[in-house]
Amino acid sequence: MKKYYFDYAAGTPLDPRVEKAMKPYWSEKFGNPGALHWFGQEASAAVFRARDTIAKALGCNYREIIFTSSATESNNLALRGVIKNFKILRFQDCKIENDKKNNFAISNLQLAIKPKIIVSAIEHDSILETARDLERKGVEVIYLPVDKNGMVDLKKLKESLDERTILVSVMYANNEVGTIEPIFEIAKIISDFKKGKGESQKSKGKFDNLYPLPPTSYPLFHTDAVQAFNYLNCNVNDLGVDLMTLSAQKIYGPKGVGLLYVKGLGFRVKGLENQNKKNNLYPNPYTLYPLITGGSQQEYGLRGGTENVPAIAGFGKAVELVEQSRQKENKRLRKLQEYFLAKMKKIAPDAKLNGSPIGSNRISNNLNFYFLPDRGSGLGSAQDLMIKLDLAGFAVSPGAACTARTCRPSHVLKALGYSDERATGSLRFTFGRPTTKTEVDKLLKVIYNLLLK
Repeated sequence: MKKYYFDYAAGTPLDPRVEKAMKPYWSEKFGNPGALHWFGQEASAAVFRARDTIAKALGCNYREIIFTSSATESNNLALRGVIKNFKILRFQDCKIENDKKNNFAISNLQLAIKPKIIVSAIEHDSILETARDLERKGVEVIYLPVDKNGMVDLKKLKESLDERTILVSVMYANNEVGTIEPIFEIAKIISDFKKGKGESQKSKGKFDNLYPLPPTSYPLFHTDAVQAFNYLNCNVNDLGVDLMTLSAQKIYGPKGVGLLYVKGLGFRVKGLENQNKKNNLYPNPYTLYPLITGGSQQEYGLRGGTENVPAIAGFGKAVELVEQSRQKENKRLRKLQEYFLAKMKKIAPDAKLNGSPIGSNRISNNLNFYFLPDRGSGLGSAQDLMIKLDLAGFAVSPGAACTARTCRPSHVLKALGYSDERATGSLRFTFGRPTTKTEVDKLLKVIYNLLLK
């Protein structure tokens, strides 16, 4: 039986051109990129080329890219690394300030500021679970609500920003319902807040001597762009972000490699050591504190471990291919998306589309439907439909692959205001490069037959 894949939001097949770019580094070009001899430098050059290719696609400098093992690791590094670094810098700055006053004891009051982060309620679990863990460790976390389409509440964001806010993290495109968040507008809100904070800091306030970092350093803005890169402009300058997460396996690259863009990173990492030696009052706030230590020269000392050269080379090639085909592929997928929705309305008129209507606020490969149970079809739930589709050779998903086995209501659909029944009774259909109209028609026919039985 032939199999058909409609779960491209969970993972994509490895493009043969990407595999070709990776192949030499599995065998003959096997050197450790940290080694100084010819074999090592050959591998190091491959890492550099990939880093440079990706940096050009993002509109940044190659020194602002950190390679990781996954988007989950990148998201952890963004949240945990920023918070940990803030705490260390605050301790250093309080000590320096007190030393200048010949007061060598750092008071509990000076260290008592409770840092705050803001995340949207529909983030991937790698953000939400990390935020909850930080919350247990004393960080205040604000979960931004969303409307019925999945758009974050910008008014709530404005109200939540204050002097203690260290980081804001809002995903670019949602993995379950495909909603595109207004990243540029969020960046503008944060930028305006920073400017206002800088002006207010000129007069003394309750945070004097408690918050000695430059007033315009925080909050930083992070976006998880894993689902967005295939379809949307991810130029970091256009978006106004400080940190961005990407994954190779979502763009027809290999599994086991992700990245984190960090604004200004490469220009400041070396200078940070010199600044600290001079007891500079304002060490670099953009530098993350590493989660994995032990490789001082690897990824600017912020991610220890020998670089995964084949995967990184494949990542670079995958990004290059997306850049070449994004606009054309986006148009093709949008037509398939519109076609699928129109047909679904006819064969399953009771099915409800979750999230934003098709258009500028939804990525072009995503459709998520709620199927009413017990329509005389014998299907007790969307899970039943998913299983029957799988048995018929069609792979679809109830939501994020990372939580698909839990059978718990989708936190994304719950955040959109839907009931538990709807949050557990929905299926996600996502298209990709190999998806054709013929395959879509076959899927629609099987759904129609299953609903009639």
